[in-house]
Amino acid sequence: MPAWTDDELRRIDRADELDIAAVRRTGQLRRATPIWVVRVGDDVYVRAAYGSGSGWSGVARGSGQAHIRAGGIERDVAVEDVAESLLDEVDAAYRSKYGRYASIVDSITDAEHRATTLRLVPREPR
Repeated sequence: MPAWTDDELRRIDRADELDIAAVRRTGQLRRATPIWVVRVGDDVYVRAAYGSGSGWSGVARGSGQAHIRAGGIERDVAVEDVAESLLDEVDAAYRSKYGRYASIVDSITDAEHRATTLRLVPREPR
């Protein structure tokens, strides 16, 4: 799979939100949902605010695919679960980027929400 370019990483990182449209098992896109997005190194991560099996997250986990828009970037992505060893770094990225929303950041970095962490990996264009 291709890697994110430096420009894509910078633009996604600067965006307050990312719109994610999970791909259903039928291949159809679900309606896009705005979510917070963080960058750790050369990777992009998101978390589900309403639990891992609900809404966009459950569909994306099931198909392993989504379409995203953020910072003028639009890409098809693979959706992957994240190793537990990376969760502290992702928490730190959420706190750094969204710290002005302290109560929401406290929620999104709790044990329940940490378990919903997904890595977005760019896919080749169709």
